[in-house]
Amino acid sequence: MKQSIVKIFFVLVVLFSFSTAAFAQKGTQKAVIKTFLHCDHCKKCETCGEKFKVEMLNIKGVKMYELDDKAMTFTVYYNSKKTDLQSIREAISKMGYDADDVKADSEAYENLDGCCKA
Repeated sequence: MKQSIVKIFFVLVVLFSFSTAAFAQKGTQKAVIKTFLHCDHCKKCETCGEKFKVEMLNIKGVKMYELDDKAMTFTVYYNSKKTDLQSIREAISKMGYDADDVKADSEAYENLDGCCKA
């Protein structure tokens, strides 16, 4: 009797875990955005690195991002119910960086540290 209760409990926990994971994934999208970076400095430095991190996570709907300076890409995880990919590209542009076919905003680009410019 006790073993069957434990088995039922285990099955319920597993089913709950799968249903929670499936529910959490609804609306979450992943996109890789091509950019142009000159170094990995922007990820680390006190001025542009922290500003970059804060601004990326303040883009409406963006849950998480990864910056790959070698591949020159952003992998962005976002809630498609709150934003779309074009809005994210435009927000990145306003930070001074290219985002796929959306070129960096010229004023924002001028405000970047010297090493981040071509």
